[in-house]
Amino acid sequence: MGYPLRILHVVVNMNRGGAETLIMNLYRNIDRSKVQFDFLTCKEGVFDAEIEELGGKIHRIPYITEVGHTGYVRALDHFFASHQEYKIVHSHMDKMSGFVLRSAKKAGIPTRIAHSHNISSEGGVVAKAYKWYAGKLILPCATHLLACSNAAAKWLFVDKADTAKVLKNGIECDRFVFSEEIRNQVREELQITRDTFVVGHVGRFTQQKNHTFVIDIFAELVKVKPESILLLVGDGPLRLDIEKKVRELHLEDKVKFLGVRSDIERLLQAFDVFVFPSLFEGLGIVLIEAQASNLMCIASNTVPHEADMGLGLIKFLSLGNTRIWINEMLQTSSRRASDSYIVDMEKKGYDIRETTMWLQQFYNNNLR
Repeated sequence: MGYPLRILHVVVNMNRGGAETLIMNLYRNIDRSKVQFDFLTCKEGVFDAEIEELGGKIHRIPYITEVGHTGYVRALDHFFASHQEYKIVHSHMDKMSGFVLRSAKKAGIPTRIAHSHNISSEGGVVAKAYKWYAGKLILPCATHLLACSNAAAKWLFVDKADTAKVLKNGIECDRFVFSEEIRNQVREELQITRDTFVVGHVGRFTQQKNHTFVIDIFAELVKVKPESILLLVGDGPLRLDIEKKVRELHLEDKVKFLGVRSDIERLLQAFDVFVFPSLFEGLGIVLIEAQASNLMCIASNTVPHEADMGLGLIKFLSLGNTRIWINEMLQTSSRRASDSYIVDMEKKGYDIRETTMWLQQFYNNNLR
């Protein structure tokens, strides 16, 4: 087998989501003289230019929403039949991986990896039923199962969950270490005074991330702690709805929409508390990043507790009681200690170098 091994990663697009962030962290840290990542996508993404700079190829086929079920399956079949150079296909599309892996199996691609990054499907009843159908194809067509957490493995692989391997969502820990200097710098850039209490959230504007809840608890917090600001990082289909809600509550001067950012490690420094009330999560890589930067996190109890790094920096609360969220925020100190938790994160296996070495070995073992 010649080097580098070319691994085909299958995603909808390479934008700044949790799975895509992990893939890019792995890609930047892997030995690219031995392993190269190529991508099969349906839409353009913010990481496309960087992928090409790192030596990756990006293939594009139309998505199901553009060409329908038959057109999408035909495009997958045609792609795999005409790209026999790939020996490993690594699909990150949760239940939709079923269609990808079926086409790869049909084309005789020997190693077919299904990677679970979530614990629920998005969309309405029809979308969920369709994804359920797609998901039934995973176990007959995958040769290997990976997941970001035990909860994510149980959701996608059900009674085969115990055969899945957990690939931890490693991060570049040293980039997130807390710095008072960067904190002051970012606050200055965002025109936030040093004594303002900053609540932060990072995530796409989708139902899953529960921004409505974030606005509701923040509106209550401001009544008792008027010197507070909410920073929302990300973009997505529900952003306009949330902007409207902010206007209706007259919070325009208290809520800043920062859009998609490439400097999450800097922005986290400016926060005093990180709120993460997701309705469901495979793990929540941004929670790992927040704890690495010594930031107090308040998450919904629907988030897998594997996200707790054991540093005393995370509380899991019920979404049924907004009062406890507000009380927890009020008890959070604006003083951020500058302790470094890199060693603890490494011990937990969340250092990207360790994750990358594990994955590189995994690919090599499966091509022998």
